[in-house]
Amino acid sequence: MQYFPIFAQADGLKILMIGAGEVASRKLELLTRTQAQIRVIAPNVCDVVMAMANKGQIALEQRFAELDDLEGIDLLYMATGDEPLNRQFALQAKALGLWVNVVDAPKLCNFITPAIVDRGRLQVAISTSGAAPVFARELRARLETWLPASLTDLFDFIANKRTEVQHRLPMFEQRKLFWEQFFRLNGDRCDERTVDYFEQAFDTLSGSGELLLLEAHTPIDLLPLAAVPLMQRLDRLCSDLTPPERLSELVRRDAGRQPMLPLSELSARLDKGERVMVYGETETIAQLVAHFPMAKHLRPGAL
Repeated sequence: MQYFPIFAQADGLKILMIGAGEVASRKLELLTRTQAQIRVIAPNVCDVVMAMANKGQIALEQRFAELDDLEGIDLLYMATGDEPLNRQFALQAKALGLWVNVVDAPKLCNFITPAIVDRGRLQVAISTSGAAPVFARELRARLETWLPASLTDLFDFIANKRTEVQHRLPMFEQRKLFWEQFFRLNGDRCDERTVDYFEQAFDTLSGSGELLLLEAHTPIDLLPLAAVPLMQRLDRLCSDLTPPERLSELVRRDAGRQPMLPLSELSARLDKGERVMVYGETETIAQLVAHFPMAKHLRPGAL
């Protein structure tokens, strides 16, 4: 990856935008949704940016920027049409250890602003590393239609319920199973039924785990699509072999990786509600199929 995605805490962040034209206004429309302290310096100001200043969303100074303006800031956006000026300020800011974004000049940037889908606490960031911003915008448009506005209220509801769930379900595994059950029942809605589904998820909570079995040398890309969400829910991947990279990419990133467990310990973990995948040779998988008849045997085109 050329760029590593990071979500920065915006509360109290000091941002300087040099430039106040149409390009700057598009950046500011996103930035003003945060609690950051935004300062804009430019001799000429477009109507949209002036309106933001009049509403108190930004601090506007109508003048030419000076290098001394870089003191005390955290992020710098350069949005002027003056390439030498953009370069001068970008290099000075980097020398001061600041994060810099220069519009339409990726080589001068040490961070970029992705296309964003905003649903309150749920945020999706999309980037093509500056290669094809038009495609990123098109993908964002598709996600805007796919992710309903109800998600904003739903995630506020969930945030308000997290402490209650922690008190009612002290074990992490219990809470993980609870939230999975809640989302299966509720989906992406947020209405009068959401509270009912919240309580129902407690009532239907099951402690039974899940075992996935995958033979070595199985072509990972030929597995059915239905296998992907199962692997995304795994708690651990057990194998005495080195799993292929493609398999490791599909398994939940924070799932444990370890050698094959004894049958007794594997049974105990399943009884506790863990979701486990075993990746092994054909003989090993055959033994597990016989011992755990309810296990899901993943094969090309079938579960």
